Amino acid sequence: MIRRLARCIREYKWAALLSPICMVGEVTMEVIIPLVMADLYDYGVCLQDMNVVITRSIQLVMCAIMSLLFGVASANFAAKAATGFAKNLRHDMFYRVQKFSFSNIDKFSSSSIVTRLTSDVAQLQMAFQMVIRMTIRCTMMLVLALTMALRLSAKLSTIYLQVMPVLVIALVCLTPIVFRIFDRSFRKLDRMNNVVQENIHGIRVVKSFVREEKENEKFTDISGELARNFSKAEKILALNSPIMMGCVYACMLGISWLGAQMVQQSGNVPELGLTTGQLSSMFTYTTQILMGLMNLSMVFVMMTMSRTALKRCNEILMEEPDLESPANAITEVADGSIDFENVSFRYSATAKHRALKEVNLHIPSGATVGILGGTGSSKSTLVQLIPRLYDVTEGSLKVGGVDVRKYDLEVLRDNVAMVLQKNVLFSGSIKENLRWGNPEATDEELEHACRLACAHDFIASFPDKYDTHIEQGGTNVSGGQKQRLCIARALLKKPKILILDDSTSAVDTRTDALIREAFAEHIPGTTKLIIAQRIASVQDADMIIVLDNGQVVAQGNHDELLASCEIYQEVYRSQKKGGEE
Repeated sequence: MIRRLARCIREYKWAALLSPICMVGEVTMEVIIPLVMADLYDYGVCLQDMNVVITRSIQLVMCAIMSLLFGVASANFAAKAATGFAKNLRHDMFYRVQKFSFSNIDKFSSSSIVTRLTSDVAQLQMAFQMVIRMTIRCTMMLVLALTMALRLSAKLSTIYLQVMPVLVIALVCLTPIVFRIFDRSFRKLDRMNNVVQENIHGIRVVKSFVREEKENEKFTDISGELARNFSKAEKILALNSPIMMGCVYACMLGISWLGAQMVQQSGNVPELGLTTGQLSSMFTYTTQILMGLMNLSMVFVMMTMSRTALKRCNEILMEEPDLESPANAITEVADGSIDFENVSFRYSATAKHRALKEVNLHIPSGATVGILGGTGSSKSTLVQLIPRLYDVTEGSLKVGGVDVRKYDLEVLRDNVAMVLQKNVLFSGSIKENLRWGNPEATDEELEHACRLACAHDFIASFPDKYDTHIEQGGTNVSGGQKQRLCIARALLKKPKILILDDSTSAVDTRTDALIREAFAEHIPGTTKLIIAQRIASVQDADMIIVLDNGQVVAQGNHDELLASCEIYQEVYRSQKKGGEE
């Protein structure tokens, strides 16, 4: 898990290596300073030797300057490595999400993916910076300060060995409890982000039904749960500080008591034992050792908090796309013919019911096919198998006479244009949105596609015409205008197969008819699949497929189905009656 994330360091590996090296230099200088101070006091001040005072003072200044320079360098390298690591990690996670199939994305909520790409990565960035800087600093401080303390007085140093087990036991006991709480907290953070995202996305519905108070209650509940969990974890972590400070004061008392006796016994003569200067150095080393332990414990806490973020980010990176191009993939689609051969489909391996059951269809290239069926009859599921947004569970689906699983995914999807049931426009100009279909499209090609989709007239009415800015989600255009823009975008791909998934539901019947007439006249070689609720939208199709409960119950033209299919007759009568009224 850590090895996988370590690959994200890449071009910042030298900064990641230089930061701890500089930190070792900084700590070494800091540990030398108390030793120089002891010599300054014992051999300079006490013996009134000005040469020693001047020499040791210069050494102190040099050590301080070197420590500062090493510290600044270490901080710069650590910041560069940590921000670079976070950038690469977000890049790798985002690219992985782009490769996911619909079934992969179904495993993660959109709010969870956003949280993992933002706050979880930020948590790991901070943890990584602490690892290459603070962890090295604390570890080296412990090792070097303890070595110097043993060099000064092995007898006094035994006090540290008596205190350290208390700190280790405290950490071992607190860490598992805190980790479980943080794990729950991050899951609740996903839920809170989901509530916020849902509320903002549906703010018009919330306000129209006057549900602001209910939404406030929902947000208050989840944010309260989150606050209680973090508060509980922080309370447990707060025990770390008094335990640590208790150990620091215990060491200070022990060294003061035992050290004073040793200084008295030696008569403050360096050759006979411990001196006052050395005792003051021991106090400094005590502070360095125990503060190093305290900082190490804080790093440990940070690692504990980051462990959940590490796990969640790794889940994205380890999720293998279940739809990939095969080796030696076919890179050309011969035509727009479609063949369903005994196709069945489940949304997951554990699903009890099949969404599609033993579908057999042959759709010739260039045909216009209507698809009708009640809500939940799996109309959208049927067409989503064609560009291989999902893979069939059983049977075979062929496009251009070749199983879709043998095609290069990019080639297949470039030849299948799909206007989804939920139309999506992105922030930017109308031109920029249309060129999603073909980045190289000329202005003339944009206008031609918009005329076919009956979108040119309303675009021309805007002051900025094709340069009109579209808000995120297309909120500044109507539902019908959004649908026509999406149809024009799909036409710019010049696909062999065009799928309209109920994508003219928001336009009037006259505009719907004009769009279908334009298709018949200008793109006769393209296979057109039209999912619709209105029989008027499909009655002129070469073939109409009627779905019910995931099965094809009838297929034929309008007259044939009107004579033989009970479901089609029922829909026709209900819509004709509504028209007469």
